[in-house]
Amino acid sequence: MLAIDLYNKAYLGGNRPVKEVDREFSGSCGENAWAAMAPTQKLFAAARRAGIPVIYSTRHVDTGGVQSTNRNLKRMAEDMYDIKAELAPEKGELVIYKERASAFFGTPLVAQLQMKKIDSLIICGESTSGCVRATAVDAYSHGFQVVLVEECCFDRSILSHKVNLFDMHHKYTDVIHVGEVVAHLGGMKVRKAG
Repeated sequence: MLAIDLYNKAYLGGNRPVKEVDREFSGSCGENAWAAMAPTQKLFAAARRAGIPVIYSTRHVDTGGVQSTNRNLKRMAEDMYDIKAELAPEKGELVIYKERASAFFGTPLVAQLQMKKIDSLIICGESTSGCVRATAVDAYSHGFQVVLVEECCFDRSILSHKVNLFDMHHKYTDVIHVGEVVAHLGGMKVRKAG
């Protein structure tokens, strides 16, 4: 399980329309982030019950001048890129710190996955059109079988979210509903116990 950028910044302004929260909190995914929270919690619980490693990605607040655009960025709170408390890693779960969109680029993620003999990934997080997509394409390019959990990925725009899920499903990943993934993970637990 690979959880992409479930950090505080995505939830700023609360469970309100993106158009409203963006005025004050640029980069927030507003109601789209909050709608994905309960399904993501359900997904994490199923993965942990099945004994599937959960790996998180986020970024550092100060990346030494690395930024994706020429926008004038304000000074950010120190906890801006901390994982949202309701989705936080449990003790012993790995957090990968990245400076680019993909959780693979310039990080030890591939080595960690190879060391654990992992050959498939279930991906959730934000944003579907950005960091989730970049990570999913890199995972595919590295030879991993990739599943995106539709209700557990989100973006600032529903249109961007849907178009990118459609596109990735037809090129790089399997896009699956959370209920199907949870049922599959439940079956894994039963097989391991048996």
